[in-house]
Amino acid sequence: MKRHVKPPPIVSVQNLFNLVKRDAEPVLDYCKRHNLAFIPWFPLATGQLAAPGGPLDELANKMGASPSQLALAWLLKRSPVKVPIPGTARVVHLEENVAGAGVKLSDADFERLTSI
Repeated sequence: MKRHVKPPPIVSVQNLFNLVKRDAEPVLDYCKRHNLAFIPWFPLATGQLAAPGGPLDELANKMGASPSQLALAWLLKRSPVKVPIPGTARVVHLEENVAGAGVKLSDADFERLTSI
């Protein structure tokens, strides 16, 4: 006899999402509406945005932060259901990433990064 087993509830979604790649915006919005965690895959992909003279580099210099810290700050400000988990192999990068949670973007800086 087969039993119908109810699948466990979905509590989180992991998808490619960062300043450069935002195709998963609708999924993130769904997660926010339904209070599901959204784990952005490859959260620090900033490419040319972080190049010297690029938008992240300029703002990072202005704020005394690194481009990766700004990328994390942007992710955290974008939605309260985000749980970015940037990978790293070095303690110094781990410490830099953790410090990114303390970077507070103004609404104007957030909008500037969003519009890139």
